[in-house]
Amino acid sequence: MKLLRYGALGQEKTCILDVEGNIRDLSKYIENLSGEAVSLENLNKIKSLDLKKLPICPSGDRIGSCLADAPNFFCIGLNYAKHAAETGSKLPDEPLVFNKATSAISGPYDSLKIPRGSIHTDWEVELGLVIGKPCYQVSENDALSYVSGYFTANDVSERTYQKHRSGQWIKGKSSPTFAPIGPYLVTADEVDNPQNLSLKTTINGKIMQKSNTDDMIFNLKKIISKLSEYMSLRTGDVIVTGTPEGVGAGIKPKPRFLRVGDIVEVEVEGLGAQKMQTI
Repeated sequence: MKLLRYGALGQEKTCILDVEGNIRDLSKYIENLSGEAVSLENLNKIKSLDLKKLPICPSGDRIGSCLADAPNFFCIGLNYAKHAAETGSKLPDEPLVFNKATSAISGPYDSLKIPRGSIHTDWEVELGLVIGKPCYQVSENDALSYVSGYFTANDVSERTYQKHRSGQWIKGKSSPTFAPIGPYLVTADEVDNPQNLSLKTTINGKIMQKSNTDDMIFNLKKIISKLSEYMSLRTGDVIVTGTPEGVGAGIKPKPRFLRVGDIVEVEVEGLGAQKMQTI
């Protein structure tokens, strides 16, 4: 299933995309996509519905973030070897974990707001996933059975805040609109192999990132298992799993960062594409 949130900001309805490409109103069954509503148990109930009986939504409305909120928004840093190399970083011995503030969540076609005074706002296409049931100290073999769905994400980053303002990376990762997610939450059963999905970023039509999730240093099984070793993951928690090479900070000889008016497009194979303009 491809689930989405459709409507004006703050007035989104939970919807589903049918095989003909129609957006159908699912809000009678799921009020909002977050927390327990995106549990494996709840999404399995939705699969039994006859979609043709759901009303078709009027065309032309806004697609919002694929989740209304998340209990936690975890990120994995330096998870592609070439990306680590372009930033001059040592490869981590186990997944490098940081957070984004959930207030950064935005829609896939909303404006991307460069913070006042920022000159180092950067892009990072990533594969995101949602935890579908409580998850603590799970094995790698069982890890993917805890995933309820996948989505396209852009881990937008302000590099000065991230690296030169002391403390943790969350400072550079959490400005409003720095976590566009969606357009769809694609249920896990529709993704045959999340470790073989292409990723791409274009800026003003020029390809900047082009890779595949098979290039991850730590695969999704390892990431989920390791995170659950240290903490209990909650239903609805988000994990974005790292970005490949091609970020603005890594461009040689002169880095290239986002400017007002840039068109930023990111896509993960099978999960949909985002298109945002910076303001």
